[in-house]
Amino acid sequence: MNLGSIPNPRVLRWKFFSMYPKPIQNLIDQLAKLPSVGPKTAERLVFHLLKSNPENLTALNAAILELKNSITRCNICRNFAVSNPCEICNDPRRDKKTLCIVAKPQDIAILEKTGAYAGLYYVLAKNFNPLSGQGMNDLGIDELLEKIKADLPTEIILALNPDMEGETTTLYLNKILKQFTDLRITRLARGLPMGADLEYADEITLASALSGRQNIK
Repeated sequence: MNLGSIPNPRVLRWKFFSMYPKPIQNLIDQLAKLPSVGPKTAERLVFHLLKSNPENLTALNAAILELKNSITRCNICRNFAVSNPCEICNDPRRDKKTLCIVAKPQDIAILEKTGAYAGLYYVLAKNFNPLSGQGMNDLGIDELLEKIKADLPTEIILALNPDMEGETTTLYLNKILKQFTDLRITRLARGLPMGADLEYADEITLASALSGRQNIK
């Protein structure tokens, strides 16, 4: 008898329990593509949805469709919004002479919660990371330079995460922006620890970092 041809019972048991109906497996596969959601978490979410009330599933489906159909991107700051230009760019009370550069749209919401900033924003496409092949074209530098030339801000705040990518991006942008000799270039104060993410910083720390922003040498 050739024992090598006998399937491992553990493998058979795993294959049996992982053979979900196609609609279930499809949703597990799609959810597993989301950030921080692995296959097991996706599996738990799908079975939670299966046990939910039909009304909850309808509301979730409606929210996803609304997200797809109602959200656009502001042509001025590149933030996600329901209008173009967005509410912040359209607000006449905002300080048009101060421009805060952030890495992602979520950072705007976090900074707005502090109540310590009343200027405008600009969202980078990606952090500059030459090791991964991302360069100037990935940042949206051309659009940023055109915006500065058109709006003539007096200060730019580089509000990027104090990690390796954020520091590299800050140094790169500082070099590019030095062509505007009358422009003050600042960064958030070191109230933010190295390696931290703006998305997870509390409002008090961010407010302190904003008020204590420093010139970039």
